[in-house]
Amino acid sequence: MSLPRHIAVIDIGKTNAKVVLINSATQQQVAVRSTPNVVRRDGLYPHADVEMLWRFILDSLTVLHAEHKVDGISITTHGATAALLAEDALAMPVLDYEHNGPEETATGYAEARPNFAETLSPRLPNGLNLGAQIFWQAKAHSADFARVTAILTYPQYWAWRLTGAMASEVTSLGCHTDLWAPSRSDFSSMVAAQGWTKLFPAVKPATSVIGFLTPLAAEETGLTTDVPVACGIHDSNASLLPHLGAHEAPFTIISTGTWTIAMTVGGDTTHLDQARDSLANVDAFGRAVPTARFMGGREFDQLVPENKTPSDADIARVIGEDIRVQPNFNPGVGPFPAAIGHWTRPAEELSAGERTAVVSLYLALVTEACLGLCGLGKEIIIEGPLARNALFAQALAGLTGVRVSASGDATGTSLGASMLFGAGEGHTAVGVAVEPLTVAGLDAYAQRWRAAI
Repeated sequence: MSLPRHIAVIDIGKTNAKVVLINSATQQQVAVRSTPNVVRRDGLYPHADVEMLWRFILDSLTVLHAEHKVDGISITTHGATAALLAEDALAMPVLDYEHNGPEETATGYAEARPNFAETLSPRLPNGLNLGAQIFWQAKAHSADFARVTAILTYPQYWAWRLTGAMASEVTSLGCHTDLWAPSRSDFSSMVAAQGWTKLFPAVKPATSVIGFLTPLAAEETGLTTDVPVACGIHDSNASLLPHLGAHEAPFTIISTGTWTIAMTVGGDTTHLDQARDSLANVDAFGRAVPTARFMGGREFDQLVPENKTPSDADIARVIGEDIRVQPNFNPGVGPFPAAIGHWTRPAEELSAGERTAVVSLYLALVTEACLGLCGLGKEIIIEGPLARNALFAQALAGLTGVRVSASGDATGTSLGASMLFGAGEGHTAVGVAVEPLTVAGLDAYAQRWRAAI
């Protein structure tokens, strides 16, 4: 099959959903449409509004095709999410992973889940372990679960809706789910023990074409039924894909959005700490990638009501007067899951620029702590929204002492997802090099921050 010229990337993040059109020849974005990804609170439990998202996807494909012509479709989504099907419909809503329902069965799940050595997946709160979600759904909603005929990880659910074809895929199965054993490249022992094996479709590569548009989807969008749809990929691994083979290993990718996720390609897993939200992701080729993460984007939004680029004076004052944010504002996740977040000076006393400076430095310090768990590569490449935060990047370069560059890809995932069709073959991932922050007192500021934890 020839390479599609215009690839529509369906990118469903935890906060926003987008459809991004990529020109495969130039690897550039042609157009983008977005909408908030709002959790519904009705029904059995908080859940994804899949029908709203489906309408958004169809409408976006319609507009993009009319304006530019869509030749292929790829999919990337956040992790810790699955659709439980009863034949050709949902058996129950697509659970929001932040719902605390799975804590109800935490004791039983602790006995059922595999150990960390098998899955490299730590025990996480609420529904952040996909296995914990399914276990809870099976126990708390047993009548509905008895109707389940297939379990699809989230990118593959949308691929199924577009094509009618089902598959499982390793990047979504391997992201802190407890469902995958990276060393064996197979489902974990828990899947068979719980009787779930028959519910997962056959594993297919993220880079494979899962199928072609159904007549109904083609009619709804104006596309044709010969438009190919890629199997799909977990969003952190979509950010990683353009860099595989483009840098000397080990190197670190910082994928940012709601989560800030540090992945060190070519690193080892020996320093991972299951009590500090570090784990192994599985890349598109099935390889374990040491990973550590925290909710950086969520915390930035919580702490910075007005995002204003800080001046040199703002930065100097914050460091000189030792104005800090200490972790953690989303308990149970990140490298300091039990810490209680606080400011060392009332935030309302600060200007917008000073407040942005404090939080940007905070995110750089937490990211540095993550690198102590997943390993520090010879260079760091920042993807996604934080690539536009100059102080974050400069502080990270100053703290780590390695080369840091900021990617130009606005979403951090769209180019990688388009590469599932081979659009990036021969692509050399290039970012803008960042000068390290050299403000006097940065090292002492960082030492005080660490000591306070």
